[in-house]
Amino acid sequence: MRVETAMRRQLNGYRLTTAEILYRLPDHPDLLQSFIWQELDIAPRFPVLRDFLDFWERRIEGRLHSVRVASAGLIGPGEWRYTEHLRHIH
Repeated sequence: MRVETAMRRQLNGYRLTTAEILYRLPDHPDLLQSFIWQELDIAPRFPVLRDFLDFWERRIEGRLHSVRVASAGLIGPGEWRYTEHLRHIH
């Protein structure tokens, strides 16, 4: 079994995905509870999040009310550039 590192997943298009899940409490269906989920996932299909939400509906008693999703890439172009000059400070 090949273990895929977080860095390799990001290089393959995975982005940090955060979902705010609002669900109804089983004993008090008029109340909403918030759950924050965060994982590397592929936008815009979000297969990892969909698998989690399927698991939630099968195994957890709290009925889903709504899900808000935000996604951001962690690896981007470098914020520095090469220079041929060297300066010493101090």
